[in-house]
Amino acid sequence: MEDLPTRDRLVFAALKLFGEKGYLSTSIQDILREAGANAGSLYHAFPTKQDVLIAVLDLYRQGIEPMLLAPAWDGVDDPIEKVFALLARYRGMLEATDCLYGCPIGSIALELHEPDPPVRELLSLNFTQWVGHIERCLDEAGDRLPADLDRRMVAILVLNVMEGGVMQSRTHRTLEAFDASVAGLRDYLNRLEQAASGGQPK
Repeated sequence: MEDLPTRDRLVFAALKLFGEKGYLSTSIQDILREAGANAGSLYHAFPTKQDVLIAVLDLYRQGIEPMLLAPAWDGVDDPIEKVFALLARYRGMLEATDCLYGCPIGSIALELHEPDPPVRELLSLNFTQWVGHIERCLDEAGDRLPADLDRRMVAILVLNVMEGGVMQSRTHRTLEAFDASVAGLRDYLNRLEQAASGGQPK
């Protein structure tokens, strides 16, 4: 990160800290220390802490494909398995941080009781974009899933499995809840595939 321009270092540092500590618990000094920057650099680029938050949310929105989906889906062709590969990516981040990792978008959405309109709009865009990628995977599954299935509803369920699993894993400091949530989703999708095939086992 040392080779990045100062503004980018500040945003990446804030992204990391907001995920780990939350927005309200992260101080400007925390961001400066993590980024190896001085206060003048930060306030030149971001007049307020909310401006840092908006930059973080915009970075996450722009980076969902190159930073999250592409690594998770590398070598995965099956559209339903892409759903579980993405969830496995989050599990890996939880495991690597001893269950301290928190999805920055989910954490901020829960933390800010009534965010200002620009922040709420970016949170909404991030969730909508995430759900859209999952919905496309389910669309690509074609007739493997029932024709009358509300695929957007299932995509929203997948997001809830991820966010809820992360939240509980952080609370309990164990992967048990995350794994149980994913296993439940796997069972549900297996049953949908079975229903679509006329009740025949996969």
